[in-house]
Amino acid sequence: MSCETEAGLAIEVRSISKHFRLYDRQAHRLAELLSLSRKRYHRQFQALSDVSLTVRRGEAMGIIGRNGSGKSTLLQIICGTLMPSSGEVIAQGRVAALLELGAGFNPEFTGRENVYLNAALYGLSRAEIAERMDGILAFADIGDFVDQPVRTYSSGMFVRLAFAVIAHVDADILVIDEALAVGDVAFGQKCMRFLRSFREHGTILFVSHDTAAVTGLCDRAVWLDGGKKRADGSAKEVCELYLGDSFGDAKPLENAITEPDDTGSPTPGVHSERIVPPDDWIDQRRDWINGSALRNDLELFVFHPGASGDFGRGGAVIEDVRFTDSAGVPYRWIVGGEPVTLSIKVRARQELDRPIVGFFVKDRLGQNIFGDNTHLTTQIEGNSSVVAKPGDVLSTTFHFPMPSLPRGAYMIAVAVANGTQEEHVQHHWIHDALIFESHSSHTAGGLVGIPMLDISISVAEAAVEANGHASAQG
Repeated sequence: MSCETEAGLAIEVRSISKHFRLYDRQAHRLAELLSLSRKRYHRQFQALSDVSLTVRRGEAMGIIGRNGSGKSTLLQIICGTLMPSSGEVIAQGRVAALLELGAGFNPEFTGRENVYLNAALYGLSRAEIAERMDGILAFADIGDFVDQPVRTYSSGMFVRLAFAVIAHVDADILVIDEALAVGDVAFGQKCMRFLRSFREHGTILFVSHDTAAVTGLCDRAVWLDGGKKRADGSAKEVCELYLGDSFGDAKPLENAITEPDDTGSPTPGVHSERIVPPDDWIDQRRDWINGSALRNDLELFVFHPGASGDFGRGGAVIEDVRFTDSAGVPYRWIVGGEPVTLSIKVRARQELDRPIVGFFVKDRLGQNIFGDNTHLTTQIEGNSSVVAKPGDVLSTTFHFPMPSLPRGAYMIAVAVANGTQEEHVQHHWIHDALIFESHSSHTAGGLVGIPMLDISISVAEAAVEANGHASAQG
């Protein structure tokens, strides 16, 4: 691996190929060695074939592909832990990697001892490591286990400690290989927030099977298939190609969908102005779904102030966040598609003459699914006279139908600010104020499921269709 590359490039991979020798038995390896290669006992597996790519400084690149496509092999070559059979990698800057679970850790050493060992491999002196130890341990948040042998750690604790180290070694390039998938949801959120902030000054190589994670974090993506590069471009376009290949080829529709005119015929460019009353926003399948195992059951966990990362000026503090029914009774479980009320209580510590309270619902990757705030309501209703004095409590409610959500963990970020939508002071923001989990779902795809007012499917018999065409021609 060279340390010289073109200006503006962090990583350049030039025609990398890698093959491995596979032996059916261990004895065959020795036999081939003793025969001085006169007899071949192995077969060759080509993991990578002539792969080239470039990553610019400050860029986040995702690498996607099926299992066995060569993703991990490529990352190990870029990190220098594996040598290529041919080609070269040119990198500039300190590379920190989170590859195989527990890589770089001595299982007999304690977590603290492994921090010193691992950080030293990245070039930090013992004094520098000691200076950053408190920050590393706070990020990992594994408590007293830090002084226990890492062989006693769970996979999630391994990831916590390993990620905490690479987050504090002043790396120029971070290489992440699927490791975040084994961590708990709150720590995964913390890692994604760190990666997004790291993008402002560093370079990221991110391997994941989760295309939503790649499109949410990365600018570009490379698709590897059978050890070869199939596509290289914007994360959105490459992930769409990969998904299209995974689920079969799809052909674009030839005709755009248009709204019908008064005669019932489609009229290009005409859009319906009809607004469906809220009472009609009921999925036609709701009763059947809610009586089956596909009901979207969402388990809610209790709000714990200070349990998650927060920030702000401190002119107000969020004291309570909960889902309730229309009478204010807290929910422990809710069902996707049903109306809910999100209640947020904020105590003012100083006068707030233009308070704004808002929320975001996020998936486990930190992507904002949906959210809203009170600003437009105060503008529309002319309710700008809402002023909170020190000690006053702002009670805010958001009433909405909860979308159906795919299985997985979700978080709600809640914030209170003062000012306008464009210019305001953030007084308190809690990243993960509420955590809830979707245990079952009928949502077939996408980030959320919306109520379907009507779905129909019918069959036109071939004979009827033929007669219709014949009559039209006659």
